[in-house]
Amino acid sequence: MEIIVGKTAGFCYGVKRAVEGATTQAIQEENQSIYCLGEIVHNKEVIKKLENLGIKCIETIGEANGIVLIRAHGVPKELYEIAKKMNLTIQDFTCPNVLKVHKIADEYRKKGYFIFLLGAKNHPENIGTLSYCGQDCYIFEEEEEFSKAFEKFEKTGKKKLLLISQTTYSLEKFEKIQEKLQKQIKADIEVVIKNTICRTTELRQKETVELAKKVDTMIVIGGKNSSNTKKIYEIAKKNCEHTILIENAEELNLKTENIRKIGIMAGASTPKESIDEVITAIQAK
Repeated sequence: MEIIVGKTAGFCYGVKRAVEGATTQAIQEENQSIYCLGEIVHNKEVIKKLENLGIKCIETIGEANGIVLIRAHGVPKELYEIAKKMNLTIQDFTCPNVLKVHKIADEYRKKGYFIFLLGAKNHPENIGTLSYCGQDCYIFEEEEEFSKAFEKFEKTGKKKLLLISQTTYSLEKFEKIQEKLQKQIKADIEVVIKNTICRTTELRQKETVELAKKVDTMIVIGGKNSSNTKKIYEIAKKNCEHTILIENAEELNLKTENIRKIGIMAGASTPKESIDEVITAIQAK
């Protein structure tokens, strides 16, 4: 039996930066209270390790007292001002790709554009991005919601429209909505389309397609609450019928008798240790 691990599986740059930064902060400030506003990344194993170092995850800024870590997903812009008024020390580990989306949204809002933001409405990253979009925006995730979004845009009477997305959004979905928009738009409307899906996400999604097509079984490792992991699972499942999603080796329930090739892909928040443990568990069967 052959096990093929995706080259892009595991921590992306933004997650690695956030986790290493939080770990260093905890070690350097071991006698101070350190809080993280939300989960620094969507992975239980990582969160558990950081909690053992003394970092406490909180849901609201009002619970903090001392040092506050900003997660890789980012936060709404007003929280920086609130933290300042509370005399909190901010350590910002927002992914640079997310900060880039914030900058684009803010720039085009000031220029009077209506903004389409593609992604999950309740995802932490998008909650932060929406704070830079202003009133004239619409967030949606599926192609079927496009008509409703476009109707809202037309009702505003605006003649300028920006299309952006969550950094971990599906490239396939982005391209389909982009095509739909280009067909729908009238000559008097100025449209700016910016593919804000991060490069690592694009490569991971493309590699998942290729890998899933040449194996008998796909194992996707990552947090069940991780948006990018769910997308990888959906892509893998589409191209390999026998695809499973697990968070760690303990959840692995796999009969390997008739399997010749197993493909392994992991989400951007999945540590290397989790991938290695799954490989060890497969080899032990």
